[in-house]
Amino acid sequence: MRQPCLVASDIDGTLLDPAERVTARTARSARGVDASGTPLVLVTGRPPRWVPRITDSLGVAGTVVCANGAVIYDSASDTVLHSSDVDPVTLRDVTKSLREALPGCSFGVERATGGARDRVDEQFLAEPEFHSGWPNPDLRVVPADELVGSAAGKLLVLHERMTSAQMAVVAEELVGSRLQVTYSTGSGLLELSAPGVNKASGLARVAGELGIAASDVLAFGDMPNDVPMLEWAGHGVAMGNAHPDVRQAADEVTASNEDDGVAAVLDRWW
Repeated sequence: MRQPCLVASDIDGTLLDPAERVTARTARSARGVDASGTPLVLVTGRPPRWVPRITDSLGVAGTVVCANGAVIYDSASDTVLHSSDVDPVTLRDVTKSLREALPGCSFGVERATGGARDRVDEQFLAEPEFHSGWPNPDLRVVPADELVGSAAGKLLVLHERMTSAQMAVVAEELVGSRLQVTYSTGSGLLELSAPGVNKASGLARVAGELGIAASDVLAFGDMPNDVPMLEWAGHGVAMGNAHPDVRQAADEVTASNEDDGVAAVLDRWW
């Protein structure tokens, strides 16, 4: 690949090491990209409220594609620029169908507000049965009817006795024509977005506004929710620790996130 005009990177399992830290080498490489004037865009399943800690550690602030492409967030100004939401009727119908097909599952939703530092209890809502393991009070528990009563950027489906891959097979067949189905962890958690909304669509929006073609984009990822982005980008790089589907979709496999795989590739150009 010639000199990339934009670098896009997933966060968890990619930019972060296994302890969820930005290493000194990765931060140095990221700052080198930024100092050159090349946009560095983080593309993540995370909501905006989980981004500032990462951008602070990197020392690079700018546009971040959040919620698997559903939300475009400017970390420099703490502003949500765009949100592609699932409407309440679809949320209601899909949760009903999945509840019948996946007995024992529970639901949560992510809603984009004005910025990452807005009230958390307006951004992440879940049913009482939804035990994600994420820290309270990063969650507001609401009845099922209230959960699906307003539009949301992402619907989360949790099942404690199934893997994400097992759940995805069922969900794809049942609601795949109505919502985008993906996952970023193997431990029984699906992430559903509006049709056609994924990391590739979110990144394409950002790149398009900058006048940058897909062929000039270098992208990194490790999990199935990264596959559309790696296929869209001119050069897709899978981490050494990546899911097999990601390795297959990539143009290259770098070192693992434990061994600064992102930095190893960035250092070719910066």
